[in-house]
Amino acid sequence: MSALTFTLKYQPKQRVDMSPLVCQLLQGKTTQQIAALELQSGKLKLRVDQVFDISGDDTQAIVIKNSFAKLDFIGKELDGGSITVEGDAGAYLAMGMKTGEIKVTGSVGLYAACEMKKGYLEIGGNVGDFLGAALPGNKMGMKGGTILVKGNAGERVGDHLRRGTILIEGNAGDYCGSRMTAGTIAVMGQTGRYLGYAMRRGTLLLWNQPQLSASFNDCGSHTLGFLPLLFNSFKKFNSKFADASVAFNRVQRYAGDMSEMGKAEVLVKIK
Repeated sequence: MSALTFTLKYQPKQRVDMSPLVCQLLQGKTTQQIAALELQSGKLKLRVDQVFDISGDDTQAIVIKNSFAKLDFIGKELDGGSITVEGDAGAYLAMGMKTGEIKVTGSVGLYAACEMKKGYLEIGGNVGDFLGAALPGNKMGMKGGTILVKGNAGERVGDHLRRGTILIEGNAGDYCGSRMTAGTIAVMGQTGRYLGYAMRRGTLLLWNQPQLSASFNDCGSHTLGFLPLLFNSFKKFNSKFADASVAFNRVQRYAGDMSEMGKAEVLVKIK
């Protein structure tokens, strides 16, 4: 069997809802049945074979070629299997993902991995605002799994994060870790303003000194034995985080947000 491959024929003017094209929903369907499925695009419903050339037959290994930034909801609620996106992806990538693996070679839009439950998401480029966050009006964001971003991330990374790990090789925008209740966010680059805003619990792991509000207390420098174990767990990823030279265990620790529970921590590498 070869991977079920969708090659984009042209770029639709309106955004396209890709949520029907996930492994568990396509399992057991023939190529003809998959071709006849309809995708919402603005006011139109487009047959899959109007938009994509289809090849291969392994519904548990999906490849999307020539992808671009108006393909939304790729991998929505994925429950097993893998999706590889060659190019960019739109908003709500991996929304509510349950298990499985999604890899994107390009950049991604808003709300990637929002309310993700388990699984692995890898983004080769940049990602928009609200990575791993809760949907508007909800109070529980990402609940498990791992996200790896090789570029930069927008604002509100991990907003309302409940559990899981977000690894960012580049920079993160304003309000990183805002309102998070648990989990880990690691940022190798620079972070923006209002880091850890209203953070209740969880860990922000930083390689560069952040701008912290007065509601975070400086707890001094520490050598933390769990950090080498944490970095060792990153060795399975194809990432800068897997390089032993980036690991550290000596940190400056800040506790906060004291306007909330104050049980969260920001750990900054001591250079």
